[in-house]
Amino acid sequence: MNDALQIALAVAAAAVAGAINAIAGGGTLLTFPALIGLGIEPLSANATSTVALWPGAVGSMWGYRRELAGVRSWAAWFAVPSLVGGALGAWLLLRTPADRFDAFVPWLVLGATALFMVQPVLARALERRGVGAVRTADDDRLPASPPLHVLAYQFCVGIYGGYFGAGVGILMLAVLGFMGLRNIHRMNGLKNWGGLCMNAVAAITFATKGIVHWPSALAMALGSVLGGYATAGFAQRVPQAVVRKAVVVIGLASGLWLLVER
Repeated sequence: MNDALQIALAVAAAAVAGAINAIAGGGTLLTFPALIGLGIEPLSANATSTVALWPGAVGSMWGYRRELAGVRSWAAWFAVPSLVGGALGAWLLLRTPADRFDAFVPWLVLGATALFMVQPVLARALERRGVGAVRTADDDRLPASPPLHVLAYQFCVGIYGGYFGAGVGILMLAVLGFMGLRNIHRMNGLKNWGGLCMNAVAAITFATKGIVHWPSALAMALGSVLGGYATAGFAQRVPQAVVRKAVVVIGLASGLWLLVER
């Protein structure tokens, strides 16, 4: 396979990855193997994937900007643990053997997907009992800021996102659902914002350390932008039930793929 064809396939993988990240997360599962296939070392491939997908996160974030109109305070609060956690995760990646953490990744993704699958049933059960950190009839009457334990959870998600990040969007969607948000498109907007913040600081860290393969990163960035922005608009025009099913399929496929490949 010649170099031009390899790069073309990498760009195509990044476009699909940007689309997947706009819906639920898990795009790293496409870009990371694609970069390994180009002959890039795993650590550099991980860093390059993070840098390549970040512009796509900007594109999908822009596509969901209207969904954040009623939760701008939540978005501002989410930025803090996402940035700090992402920086810590990137620091850990540069200082710890990747295989020690990779063993836990499939179970994190599958566990978060299971939470997302049962979230509507559990949320209704909690409401009938009068229990729940946030009880609201619709997303427009959420409290001004998220509870502290949600921010602590987001900090932990940020660490994971800065370290590797496959399925990080599903982890965020799961907790947002349990917090009372019902609009999957608004949840996706907050999820994309959190991912944008944690990946930004991780990408800067990797770039300054000189471990990014820039030719591949720049080529894949173009594909991720196109895929992320295009799918952000499409996802908001389809029924929420369809998007939820897509989240579950992507989560299960991501977790099983990681189990087989680890």
